Amino acid sequence: MAHSLPEADDSHAVRVGFIVSKAVGNAVRRNRVKRRLRELMRVRLDDLDPGSLFVVRALPNAAEADFGELETEVAMLIDKALKKQRSRGR
Repeated sequence: MAHSLPEADDSHAVRVGFIVSKAVGNAVRRNRVKRRLRELMRVRLDDLDPGSLFVVRALPNAAEADFGELETEVAMLIDKALKKQRSRGR
């Protein structure tokens, strides 16, 4: 699940946050999911508009997903968020 919010001030870079609850697993599993998501977002930051806030919430099945599955999911979420932003007139 992901949420994207446009900022009125485009002077800062894209900001990305991650929500990985204890439902995902123990600390080792949560940190692994966060590291994978961070890397996936790092290579896609240029796709997002300057000043955007993007929050990714990892669901429990993210711990069992391999890197390719997470990559597909993140790409889909970013595309969906971009369409939503552009439909708002951003």
